[in-house]
Amino acid sequence: MGSSTNTEAMDTDAPSLSITVERNPSQTRLQQLGIKSWPKWGCPPGKFPVKFDAQQTCYFLRGKIKAYIKGSNECVEIGAGDLVIFPKGISCTWDVSVAVDKHYKFDPA
Repeated sequence: MGSSTNTEAMDTDAPSLSITVERNPSQTRLQQLGIKSWPKWGCPPGKFPVKFDAQQTCYFLRGKIKAYIKGSNECVEIGAGDLVIFPKGISCTWDVSVAVDKHYKFDPA
């Protein structure tokens, strides 16, 4: 899996929003963020739309998804061990191939 952000490929009138993925962050980084104190959320395999009304940072404990960003050709693959930031205002379709279990936090904006 290569880079998960590709703003050059987005030729739309919409603002360029992209999903940021940090693969396998260190335990120190996870502790600094306080990940274990964040709420947990999970979902079974399936395909569904998601819109983020606030920036969300999450850490995937398990699962595998492809996030297809609306208005873009971009697809971001996310899996267990990834620290992900979904920016405020982004809409995407999640194609969940392996059930998801994650910690998440909404950031005030």
